[in-house]
Amino acid sequence: MSPLTRTLVMMLGIISLVGCTSKDPNEKLAKIHKDSEQGYYYRAQKALRSGQMTAAVEKLDALETRYPFGRYAEQVQLELIYAHFRNQDFAQAIAAADRFLRLHPNHPQSDYALYVKALATFNLDRSVLEPVLPTDLSQRDMGAARDSFRYFNQLVSQYPNSPYYADARARMVFLRSLLAEYEVHVARFYIERGAYVAAANRGNFIVQSFQNTQSVADGLDVMVQAYSALGLSDLAADARKVLEYNYPDYGKKESFLDFSKSKPVSQQNTKKEKTWLNTLSFGLLG
Repeated sequence: MSPLTRTLVMMLGIISLVGCTSKDPNEKLAKIHKDSEQGYYYRAQKALRSGQMTAAVEKLDALETRYPFGRYAEQVQLELIYAHFRNQDFAQAIAAADRFLRLHPNHPQSDYALYVKALATFNLDRSVLEPVLPTDLSQRDMGAARDSFRYFNQLVSQYPNSPYYADARARMVFLRSLLAEYEVHVARFYIERGAYVAAANRGNFIVQSFQNTQSVADGLDVMVQAYSALGLSDLAADARKVLEYNYPDYGKKESFLDFSKSKPVSQQNTKKEKTWLNTLSFGLLG
């Protein structure tokens, strides 16, 4: 074999060897990257960005299971709260938020976890048909609204410098008005059925507990109607004087007790409710 031939054979062998060794490390590296903490996190982020929340939850859960104390552990727990909420799995969002707050009570983003928990709590018992067939929010059970108000109040009390402070305060105002409207509906129920003592007590509760809401006037109106029906003319006159003094235009509108003429609250405040639902669901609903 000539020197030239031997040189060519050696070069071809080296090229073949380089080709074989360069292929295997690439495949191995790709496999390691896929199963690494960074690989899991990358795929979870990709699912979040594309709006595939079910897939995002699965990938975040897998990442947390494999790397419970990894570099992304705290961030994964936060993103699980968000992913569950966006997936409208409100119970899981609340559970994820509670877990994060229990494990990281002094975390810089604890206010975020509490904020989403309050949002999820309000949505917890909402009907899936509500975005299609809007209903009066004040006529549904108020347990979730009370809890949501309590969590927002906790946020503004504990985190006065939170970026969610102003929004939480605004939602508290809304929830307080909603709770007051609910009490008016209960008082209306009592008036309609002749339970005038219960109605008067409910009206007084509205006046005492929900100052600075529009329902105070309705509470006074309930007291006038109930005391009049009970023959307590002095108490009815006192309630009427307070109503006329503080709400001089109230008597000019149809009383909410006139069921045949008054419009449901849901028709009067449709725009506000849609805006609230839209904001509450991060633009997904409403």
